[in-house]
Amino acid sequence: MRKETEKNSELLPMEIVERQILLIRGHKVMLDSHLAELYQVTTGNLNLAVRRNKERFPEDFMFQLTKAEADSLILQFARSKSGRGGRRKSPYVFTEQGVAMLSTVLNSKRAIAVNITIIRVFVRLREMLASHALLLRRLDELEREQKEQGLQIGAIFDAIRKLTLSDNEEVSKHPMGF
Repeated sequence: MRKETEKNSELLPMEIVERQILLIRGHKVMLDSHLAELYQVTTGNLNLAVRRNKERFPEDFMFQLTKAEADSLILQFARSKSGRGGRRKSPYVFTEQGVAMLSTVLNSKRAIAVNITIIRVFVRLREMLASHALLLRRLDELEREQKEQGLQIGAIFDAIRKLTLSDNEEVSKHPMGF
């Protein structure tokens, strides 16, 4: 069973899943239509399975987009407008937890393999964000150190200027020569 699941998850490249993760309302989510495509089911069947198991999908697992959010997706993904054979309702989006819960309502080998890949992508994105945060902190530290060093170098130059000016004044008080 394990080898078969691994083989199925290799059929879905992680890069495809990465491109389908969106940031909406501060959450990393996936559209119901993208998930349906990955699971190889219709969007209607996916949403029907979710509606039949509504108690498994609280608001932090899945939510419906507003009209404005859905309209902005039309521009981003060239999604068809309603009235032209497209969707009549705004799409649903699923958070990482919602995607994990989908494997309980879509009980097929393909759904299990796809969920494993999607969860791995979410974990990888979280790790990348953590490493970026660490890099940003380190850059801030370097910038502070550079500013401190700049102030110290400026103080050194000021001290050198004072020394050279006072040496020149002493020289002018005692003329050289005959």
